[in-house]
Amino acid sequence: MTSFLFWNLNRKPTQSLISRLSSRHEVDVIMLAECSIPPATLLKELNQMNPPLYHYIPQLGCTKIQMFTRFSGRFIPPVYETDRLTIRHLRLPGLTDILLAVAHFMSKMHWSEDDQAFECGPLAEAIREVETNVGHSRTVLVGDFNMNPFESGVASAGGLHAVMSRGIAAKTERVVQNRAYPFFYNPMWSLLGDASNGPPGTYYYSGSGHKVFFWNMFDQVLIRPALLDRFHNTDLEVVTGDGAASFLTPKGLPNSKLASDHLPILFRLGL
Repeated sequence: MTSFLFWNLNRKPTQSLISRLSSRHEVDVIMLAECSIPPATLLKELNQMNPPLYHYIPQLGCTKIQMFTRFSGRFIPPVYETDRLTIRHLRLPGLTDILLAVAHFMSKMHWSEDDQAFECGPLAEAIREVETNVGHSRTVLVGDFNMNPFESGVASAGGLHAVMSRGIAAKTERVVQNRAYPFFYNPMWSLLGDASNGPPGTYYYSGSGHKVFFWNMFDQVLIRPALLDRFHNTDLEVVTGDGAASFLTPKGLPNSKLASDHLPILFRLGL
């Protein structure tokens, strides 16, 4: 199994937490948003505890994501990048190759829900274009979307078209107004709310307005139907600690003083 970790660090110096977390779960690919830790500092911390050694993967045009892997960068070259998105062609020897897209979407502090939804169209189109160029749709999209799974940008056909049901996603696409839109499967639905095995979401916000969700699932992983047979829902979790420290306060909320205001997500694929 190949393991992946995504975390929005909220610009906190969490290198020791990341190192322990990566060692505990034997993480192969680390993807970080809002990371202000110098790459050399984080790399030193990672490699003090984690054989085999990690490598820093520089981004060519993406300024919002930092990546570290347990293998050389030649196995995960970039195929498309913007300042908020990197799409990598992960080609590990002896394993099935995939497209790994990592995004940090615009914040609700500056963009409305409509703004975010409209911007999801070009994002989805860029992913489809890369899939056409590479010749397959074995794609994973992960990141901080700053949207919940039920919001238009994530769920609508003209957006990311991510659905809560494996059975629906397995149909691969649906047609709207004579245009075909491919599905993503969004397993984060199963982790949203109190009935999940972990916290109700990845980000908590208590506002004073009328519509407040409190817990939000902004950090998500979306999986194309071509990879459904390589992913099990039990191999996905919202992580609440590194084995030595909890990322939650005594009230069960993200501890932004110790770690970040976001909780990390961990998933595995059988490549």
